[in-house]
Amino acid sequence: AAEQAGFDGISIPDSICYPREASSKYPYNKDGSREFLESVPFIESLIAVAAMAAVTEKIRFATFVYKLAVRQAPVVAKQVQGIQALSGNRFDFGIGISPWEEDFAVAQVPWEKRGKRLDEQIEIIRGLDSGEYFGFRGELHDMPASRMNPVPAEPTPILVGGHAEPALRRAARNDGWMCAGASISELEAYIGRLSELREEAGTADRPFRIFTTGQDAFTPEG
Repeated sequence: AAEQAGFDGISIPDSICYPREASSKYPYNKDGSREFLESVPFIESLIAVAAMAAVTEKIRFATFVYKLAVRQAPVVAKQVQGIQALSGNRFDFGIGISPWEEDFAVAQVPWEKRGKRLDEQIEIIRGLDSGEYFGFRGELHDMPASRMNPVPAEPTPILVGGHAEPALRRAARNDGWMCAGASISELEAYIGRLSELREEAGTADRPFRIFTTGQDAFTPEG
């Protein structure tokens, strides 16, 4: 129905579970509370994308954002490649670092060096996306060379979520940025900084997509 109505895309949030006790604060609202997520049903996001892609032909899908840092990169690469093969490359992979230490505890992944972990995971996913033999040896990952099949006919777009400087730098090196909410003036500042970082990274001539939410996005003027 969304496709018939003319929608261009659907974004899918990601949540693994809701902890009974938590000390982490949610960074994208004023008081840091997370109670608004309790008892909210979340279908696993890649499964949700696959289900919707199976009954559509044109509409694009994006995770907004998938908590890659708490997962195994090669397994995720295989899932994403399957979605691209079945959907005709209609998936934009929005990724990020979970803001909650509890997600790392549940997944039994170290909270320390999470940014470095995500950087290495992006390299692994891109390498395995090529269809060639690819191995990786980094600070946190040591993966023997292997290849996957089928792989996408074109590279999977990787968009990075987050507002901090490291997240903006990571986004600038990749295919887009996902903003969890900002005013128009804040967006102008973020986008200006992204433009500077893309120049520094040598990626300014590549296609770059921006996803954003916020009050202004829900009015015609916004």
